[in-house]
Amino acid sequence: MMRLRAQLLADIRQFFSSRAVLEVETPVLSHSSGTDPQLDFFTTDYCSPPLEEGLFLQTSPEFAMKRLLAAGSGSIYQIAKAFRNGESGRFHNPEFTLLEWYRVGFTLPQLMDEIAELMAVLFSGHSALSPAERFSYQDIFQRHTGLNPLEFSYKSYCDFAQNNHAVEAMDICGYDHSLWLDFIFTHYVQPYLGENSVCMVYGYPACQSSLARINERNSQVSDRVEVFISGIELGNGYYELTDAKEQNRRFDSEKAIRQQRNRPVAVKDKHLIGALEAGIPECSGMAIGLDRLLMLLTNSSTINDVLNFPISRA
Repeated sequence: MMRLRAQLLADIRQFFSSRAVLEVETPVLSHSSGTDPQLDFFTTDYCSPPLEEGLFLQTSPEFAMKRLLAAGSGSIYQIAKAFRNGESGRFHNPEFTLLEWYRVGFTLPQLMDEIAELMAVLFSGHSALSPAERFSYQDIFQRHTGLNPLEFSYKSYCDFAQNNHAVEAMDICGYDHSLWLDFIFTHYVQPYLGENSVCMVYGYPACQSSLARINERNSQVSDRVEVFISGIELGNGYYELTDAKEQNRRFDSEKAIRQQRNRPVAVKDKHLIGALEAGIPECSGMAIGLDRLLMLLTNSSTINDVLNFPISRA
């Protein structure tokens, strides 16, 4: 397994080197935490002048990499350690390895082309994958549920939950459209995605836009894509938001949602806002979990099987 991981990393580096994409490093420790309501983070108690408070272990290298883009780095990639608190299970380890890359000048369809090309390289010699599939979120959601994900109807969503013996969804999701989408998609759509193929789902509802820009032709959807193989989510990507005011508004909105849900207080990244104000180039970016990818390459049943030191033995 160690040799296979080493070969995977070598193949990734060769892929991006051949395309003149620069490998970079960014800090694991940061003054900010990110504000995503779905994520919890690790904090440190390090406190020494000139620092006035502790630091955070990063859930992703995204914000720091965007600062490099603003500084003129050009297209970049990174193989990095990331940390998410409270995530442990068949597909989760609190410490994991991410491949993240940003392609200057790429549209979301161009990024999806590159994702398909990368997966073809990495799976070559392991297991043959069918040609990559692409579905809009709205089409694939309606196909499996009969519901329109872009128009929230509390009654329709509750009826679906009752008809599918998932009445707990009403308590979990309440009147939160985004939570309903997460619950229904995870349980009733995702398991059927990417059977022996790379499946890319794009055009996520605007309420799940996160760091993606809203589609210029349809304000109900965002320019976001997620990648699945055999029902396993591998990664998340965007046609990146470059509007500093809009990003700051989203950070504040997410902080408010975290407060409503009694989640740990987040510290938004003012350095990222500054980078966006200075200007970052038009680009698309993607993050893929390499431990899950290695699971698929080796037909492993749990993430622990592909880690030298899972959290239980760290």
